[in-house]
Amino acid sequence: MAKDEQNARKALESRRAELLSLSRMAAGDNAPVALDQQSVGRLSRMDAMQRQAMSQEQERRRALELRRIDAALERLDEGEYGECDSCGEEISDKRLSVDPAAHLCIACARMGEH
Repeated sequence: MAKDEQNARKALESRRAELLSLSRMAAGDNAPVALDQQSVGRLSRMDAMQRQAMSQEQERRRALELRRIDAALERLDEGEYGECDSCGEEISDKRLSVDPAAHLCIACARMGEH
Protein backbone atom coordinates (compact mmCIF):
# COMPACT_ATOMS: atom_id res chain seq x y z
CA MET A 1 0.00 0.00 0.00
CA ALA A 2 1.38 3.41 -0.96
CA LYS A 3 2.20 5.92 1.74
CA ASP A 4 -0.57 8.23 0.49
CA GLU A 5 -3.07 5.42 0.86
CA GLN A 6 -1.80 4.65 4.37
CA ASN A 7 -2.21 8.32 5.30
CA ALA A 8 -5.68 8.38 3.77
CA ARG A 9 -6.71 5.25 5.68
CA LYS A 10 -5.40 6.72 8.92
CA ALA A 11 -7.25 10.01 8.33
CA LEU A 12 -10.47 8.22 7.37
CA GLU A 13 -10.37 5.86 10.35
CA SER A 14 -9.60 8.74 12.72
CA ARG A 15 -12.51 10.81 11.41
CA ARG A 16 -14.78 7.75 11.57
CA ALA A 17 -13.91 7.20 15.24
CA GLU A 18 -14.50 10.88 15.97
CA LEU A 19 -17.95 10.82 14.32
CA LEU A 20 -18.97 7.67 16.19
CA SER A 21 -17.88 9.25 19.47
CA LEU A 22 -19.89 12.40 18.72
CA SER A 23 -22.94 10.25 17.92
CA ARG A 24 -22.66 8.42 21.24
CA MET A 25 -22.32 11.69 23.17
CA ALA A 26 -25.34 13.23 21.43
CA ALA A 27 -27.61 10.20 21.79
CA GLY A 28 -29.61 11.77 24.64
CA ASP A 29 -30.26 14.96 22.68
CA ASN A 30 -32.49 13.05 20.26
CA ALA A 31 -34.90 11.89 22.98
CA PRO A 32 -38.56 12.89 22.61
CA VAL A 33 -39.48 16.21 24.21
CA ALA A 34 -41.87 15.92 27.15
CA LEU A 35 -45.13 17.81 26.69
CA ASP A 36 -45.93 18.01 30.41
CA GLN A 37 -46.85 21.67 30.97
CA GLN A 38 -46.59 21.28 34.74
CA SER A 39 -42.83 20.58 34.71
CA VAL A 40 -41.71 22.54 31.65
CA GLY A 41 -42.96 25.88 30.37
CA ARG A 42 -43.98 26.48 26.76
CA LEU A 43 -40.78 28.35 25.83
CA SER A 44 -38.61 25.71 27.47
CA ARG A 45 -40.41 23.02 25.46
CA MET A 46 -39.89 25.02 22.27
CA ASP A 47 -36.19 25.38 23.09
CA ALA A 48 -35.96 21.65 23.76
CA MET A 49 -37.72 20.89 20.47
CA GLN A 50 -35.34 23.20 18.61
CA ARG A 51 -32.30 21.54 20.25
CA GLN A 52 -33.76 18.15 19.34
CA ALA A 53 -34.24 19.16 15.70
CA MET A 54 -30.70 20.54 15.49
CA SER A 55 -29.32 17.38 17.08
CA GLN A 56 -31.24 15.20 14.63
CA GLU A 57 -29.87 17.19 11.69
CA GLN A 58 -26.33 16.91 13.03
CA GLU A 59 -26.81 13.16 13.41
CA ARG A 60 -28.13 12.91 9.83
CA ARG A 61 -25.02 14.72 8.59
CA ARG A 62 -22.74 12.49 10.66
CA ALA A 63 -24.43 9.41 9.23
CA LEU A 64 -23.94 10.74 5.69
CA GLU A 65 -20.26 11.42 6.34
CA LEU A 66 -19.85 7.95 7.88
CA ARG A 67 -21.29 6.39 4.72
CA ARG A 68 -18.82 8.39 2.60
CA ILE A 69 -15.93 7.31 4.83
CA ASP A 70 -16.98 3.65 4.76
CA ALA A 71 -17.21 3.79 0.96
CA ALA A 72 -13.71 5.32 0.78
CA LEU A 73 -12.32 2.62 3.07
CA GLU A 74 -13.96 0.00 0.84
CA ARG A 75 -12.33 1.59 -2.23
CA LEU A 76 -8.99 1.41 -0.42
CA ASP A 77 -9.53 -2.30 0.30
CA GLU A 78 -10.46 -2.97 -3.33
CA GLY A 79 -7.53 -1.01 -4.77
CA GLU A 80 -9.85 1.56 -6.37
CA TYR A 81 -9.08 4.47 -4.06
CA GLY A 82 -8.36 7.71 -5.87
CA GLU A 83 -10.30 6.79 -9.00
CA CYS A 84 -13.32 8.90 -9.95
CA ASP A 85 -16.56 6.91 -9.63
CA SER A 86 -17.99 8.75 -12.63
CA CYS A 87 -15.28 9.00 -15.29
CA GLY A 88 -12.61 6.64 -13.93
CA GLU A 89 -9.89 9.27 -14.05
CA GLU A 90 -7.51 9.77 -11.15
CA ILE A 91 -8.65 12.15 -8.40
CA SER A 92 -5.93 14.70 -7.68
CA ASP A 93 -3.79 14.21 -4.59
CA LYS A 94 -4.62 17.76 -3.54
CA ARG A 95 -8.37 17.00 -3.58
CA LEU A 96 -7.86 13.77 -1.64
CA SER A 97 -5.71 15.55 0.93
CA VAL A 98 -8.56 17.99 1.57
CA ASP A 99 -11.29 15.31 1.48
CA PRO A 100 -9.96 11.74 1.78
CA ALA A 101 -13.50 10.44 1.21
CA ALA A 102 -13.86 12.19 -2.17
CA HIS A 103 -15.19 9.81 -4.81
CA LEU A 104 -15.39 12.19 -7.76
CA CYS A 105 -12.70 14.16 -9.54
CA ILE A 106 -13.18 17.92 -9.45
CA ALA A 107 -14.56 18.04 -13.02
CA CYS A 108 -17.26 15.43 -12.31
CA ALA A 109 -18.06 17.01 -8.93
CA ARG A 110 -18.59 20.36 -10.64
CA MET A 111 -20.87 18.78 -13.26
CA GLY A 112 -23.00 17.40 -10.42
CA GLU A 113 -23.47 20.87 -8.91
CA HIS A 114 -25.81 21.98 -11.70
